[in-house]
Amino acid sequence: MSAFDLTGRRVLVTGGAQGLGEGMARALGAAGAAVMIADVAKDLGEQTAAGMGARFVALDVTDDAAWEAAVGQTVDELGGLDVVVNNAGLEVTQLLVDTDPDDVRRMLEVNLIGTMLGIKHAFRAMRPGGAAGTGGAVINTSSVAATIAFPSIGAYSATKSGVDRLTRVAAMESGKLGYGVRVNCVYPGLVPTAMGQKLAVETSGLGLFGSPEEAVGAVIEQTPSGRLGEVADIADAVVFLASDAARFVNGAGLPVDGGMGM
Repeated sequence: MSAFDLTGRRVLVTGGAQGLGEGMARALGAAGAAVMIADVAKDLGEQTAAGMGARFVALDVTDDAAWEAAVGQTVDELGGLDVVVNNAGLEVTQLLVDTDPDDVRRMLEVNLIGTMLGIKHAFRAMRPGGAAGTGGAVINTSSVAATIAFPSIGAYSATKSGVDRLTRVAAMESGKLGYGVRVNCVYPGLVPTAMGQKLAVETSGLGLFGSPEEAVGAVIEQTPSGRLGEVADIADAVVFLASDAARFVNGAGLPVDGGMGM
């Protein structure tokens, strides 16, 4: 059996209705895992889950009680929980001189507090004596934005830098307390999902680039691999971190950005 085989693993993916999250869910399922997609977009999430033979649970990642219910449903329906992928995220493009505190609070709520709650409930379920109780892995989605200085995404970059630090502290707590849960994160580069395309349009709209195409070209120019990322690039990295191939990888951030953030 390959070390990348996830047969028998039970996985919860937040933000799995579309974009990177959908790609992660599909890749995890293709590797053999039973997948629960969690998303605030109920109709789209149910449709996506049905299309890949997965389950769906409605989840607002900023809601502590909703997390408890979603993890409980996952354990009940899948027969356990081995991997939680904290992928749900929000990006608002704005210059620092135009900072809207409400937008920043929304990003903090979703990107940072949502990830923190995901870790909380993953630990409670996976640790000895928990509803699943056999350890496992947590994979958080940070961003290349945590490692570079790109204009107009200051607040977003700050939240994703926070995800990086949170990942490392969580790995240490899990180890010290004997939870048996590895915690890692990925730093995706720019991928032409709806969120990535929105960023290109909005940065050009702020006058930082002459057009969305110029914005994309600037990212590619800073990327040694010479292209944008693909959903599969990020999804495959998540499968690796979820698998036994990464059994001694813990408290790490894995750049999947073509070298842009080096």
